[in-house]
Amino acid sequence: MGMTNSLYLGFILVLTGYLVGSIPFGYFIVKTFYRKDIRELGSKNPGATNVWRCFGKWPGMATLALDILKGLFPVLITRRLLGQDIWPLIVGIVAIGGHNWSLFLRGKGGKGVATSAGVFLAILPRECAIALAAFLVVLLISRRVSIGSMGAAVVFVVSSFFFPKPFYFHLMAIAASLMILVKHIPNLKRLIQGQEPSVRIS
Repeated sequence: MGMTNSLYLGFILVLTGYLVGSIPFGYFIVKTFYRKDIRELGSKNPGATNVWRCFGKWPGMATLALDILKGLFPVLITRRLLGQDIWPLIVGIVAIGGHNWSLFLRGKGGKGVATSAGVFLAILPRECAIALAAFLVVLLISRRVSIGSMGAAVVFVVSSFFFPKPFYFHLMAIAASLMILVKHIPNLKRLIQGQEPSVRIS
């Protein structure tokens, strides 16, 4: 494939990554099956955690799985078509941005945790596994998904430096983690005020 054709295909895949990442599965699941707007309930976030809290395990798990897949598939398709260059990383970051600032929700969106997991499961699986372990440990200790998510974001960046890779991989890891931390600012405010909801772990 020539360089010009690769560029055209790359830009198409970036746009597709954003559009796929923008699909607010939690919003559509709640709207379709419960005739409610998840943005008006609970934390008002359309992500899996709020769907789970408001409507139970199965809608929450479906949202979680779909949000992971919308990060995973665009990256895998890009890698298949353009190889393991920087394009899969760019498409992945854009997909996370689409989830966080969705075209379908007028620039609103989720916090990017599940979609980031899907993206980096395809690109940096070891670091992703370490971050997942950190999330579970912090969740068990704090009983708060937000603290687990922020802890995992920090651990993910740190762990990315443990394994040799081109520097732009570290930059993309930092960018994804910063997006997660920025989107959790409201959670930090609720934590300071003692109003952040906990989860029951049995």
